[in-house]
Amino acid sequence: MAIQVDLARSFDTQINVSLQATGFVVDAKRGLILTNRHVVTPGPVTAQGVFLDREELQLYPVYRDPVHDFGFYRYDPAKLRFIVPQQIALFPAGAQVGTEIRVVGNDAGEQLSFLAGTLARLDRQAPVYGVGKYNDFDTFYYQAASNTSGGSSGSPVIDVHGRAVALNAGAATGAASSFYLPLGRVVRAMRYIDRNTPVPRGTLETVFNYTPFDELRRLGLRPETEVEVRAAFPKQIGMLVVTQIQPGSTAQGALEVGDVLLRINGHLVTEFASLADVLDDSVGTSLRVQLQRRERALELDLPVSDLYTISPDTYLELGGAVLHNLSYQQARHLSVPITGVYPANPGYMFGAAGIFRGAVITRFDGKTIRNIDDLQQAIAGLADGDRVMVRYFTADDLSASQLRPVTVDRRWFSAQRCTRDDARGYWPCERLPDAPAPRPHVAATAAVASDAADPRARGLAPSLVSVSFDIPYPVSGVTARSFHGTGLVVDSTRGLVVVDRDTVPVAEGDARITFVGGAEVPAQVVFVHPLHNLAVISYDPKLIGATPVRAAQLATRSVEPGEQVWVVACDRTCGS
Repeated sequence: MAIQVDLARSFDTQINVSLQATGFVVDAKRGLILTNRHVVTPGPVTAQGVFLDREELQLYPVYRDPVHDFGFYRYDPAKLRFIVPQQIALFPAGAQVGTEIRVVGNDAGEQLSFLAGTLARLDRQAPVYGVGKYNDFDTFYYQAASNTSGGSSGSPVIDVHGRAVALNAGAATGAASSFYLPLGRVVRAMRYIDRNTPVPRGTLETVFNYTPFDELRRLGLRPETEVEVRAAFPKQIGMLVVTQIQPGSTAQGALEVGDVLLRINGHLVTEFASLADVLDDSVGTSLRVQLQRRERALELDLPVSDLYTISPDTYLELGGAVLHNLSYQQARHLSVPITGVYPANPGYMFGAAGIFRGAVITRFDGKTIRNIDDLQQAIAGLADGDRVMVRYFTADDLSASQLRPVTVDRRWFSAQRCTRDDARGYWPCERLPDAPAPRPHVAATAAVASDAADPRARGLAPSLVSVSFDIPYPVSGVTARSFHGTGLVVDSTRGLVVVDRDTVPVAEGDARITFVGGAEVPAQVVFVHPLHNLAVISYDPKLIGATPVRAAQLATRSVEPGEQVWVVACDRTCGS
């Protein structure tokens, strides 16, 4: 079936977009549909399934694997009126080099297409789609030249008997090669889903690569070990080697990059399927791991972590931002400990401060932020309008953190905490507690100091102000978020300032006025002319104390052609 997906929120490796893909029925009685993880998505999603007869049903996410690119949707079979869907059997053993296959799906947005190919490889490394994006690891992929494109994600890769031998997952952009996920872990997950029990997934927080024997010898593999492995597994041409160890994990300091995995609990483990079996069956326990490290043979006891504890399933929505725990996926890309908060969408609150998607927040208002609970607690005592310092780092410079002031804002957007509920297929939200009352603004006095040589500029200096205006969301065709310009005080008693619509284009937004000398006060939009380049904002004159502000005198006569005029402007702070 064709799947139409709307990602309601940016989350982890994916942004809020609309896309189309493919899925296929693997359990018609329960309405279970298999597709890719990046189609089910790790975050909030709304999806519709379109059957071949154009019947459309709501789909609900059931499961997405924390690492591998597969997941399940479900639909209500009782709501089908016309079509009787046939489920496709999963046959992992049918994938062999030379097998003729067909990829059946919604390729390039078509309702139905058949792409032919021949399985050429069963041991390709998982494709890499880029830093910050979803990337599979610790598994083989299959490869064939079927030339799939967008829309084929989640398509069944079927053999001549109509059985699915793999799941289409990706493709190369510069070649006809397509990449398919093996079905071994899919079949295992289905067994647990059929029993309505959680699917256990374990990890050492370590990435392995399948490495051929010629390279293993250079890493120190003993000849007798190679003989033993080749005898036990005649079709294998290599073994697993440690290529990445997650900082902050229990494996750090115990394992080293280049270690060759030999045995786990006394049994040879030389490829991904057997490694996954033992990890998934040992969550919360320790394994006896034998390794070859250069000329030495080592034995270590390593605890197996739960993959779900390092895969976020809740987010905080505040000021238009979507924030959640740093995920294993993103921490692996950055090679940093899995701690801190990730702004999947910086929204209005963090975006206005220059903190964008891809940052990792470590401190907020002087408090250490390890997870989303720490951030929620730190925000609870802050009122709207409070300015706090946020420390974060980015992938551009992991060694140096940055510090930015952020203004707390709950006025324009909902402030809530949402947590995934796979039983119901959506993310129920709870409203955050009400914020404390805003703190009153304290009056401040600034001295007018203009070093302009021209007497006209010095005379207008007490009437000029700097205006900044931020828009919380696109409105009236205005998509930019931040504006800055010069304003002219026209009524110092009422606090009226005239600006152009390039500075204040719409009425919805937050305005601030900076007077000569540095006094900054909040302002509000009073009037935006519907046709002309004119807007009026106002401030409370009591907030500027004894700042010497003077209303400008406005000439009402028309300017004559050829008449000489002067433009008086100021810098960003109107300090000169």
